[in-house]
Amino acid sequence: MKVVIQRVLESHVKVDGKTVGEIGKGLMLLVGIDEYDEKTDVEWLVQKIINLRIFGDAEGKLNLSVQDIKGEILCISQFTLIADYKKGNRPSFIKAARPEKAVPLFEYFKEEIAKSGLKIQSGIFGADMKVSLINDGPVTIVMDSITKA
Repeated sequence: MKVVIQRVLESHVKVDGKTVGEIGKGLMLLVGIDEYDEKTDVEWLVQKIINLRIFGDAEGKLNLSVQDIKGEILCISQFTLIADYKKGNRPSFIKAARPEKAVPLFEYFKEEIAKSGLKIQSGIFGADMKVSLINDGPVTIVMDSITKA
């Protein structure tokens, strides 16, 4: 799995002009699932993400996690993160998990985050989404899961 983590002041996602998910201060996550990902990838990533200390404390040091600040999380599925771009100029998405595997893993990802008690919103898997955000910092981190075939 690959997740792009963005610290945001606010973020929302629209499908067909209608807002389907929105958050205030917290994290906006773009989530790509590849063909070899399993639940262990989800579990490892979720623990890293919710405990990642990228929010400022009283002294402005990055010592607080999204849990510490009681932030919110917006998850957006994005298979294009799994693009293979090494050959030619047209990316290949063949390594991205097929929907029958990706949808349950994406749902599991959201369920695991929800266990933290944080407010979680999401886009609609496979939909043409319009995502807006106000990046705070900006702070953006790309994280990969630990297991690969």
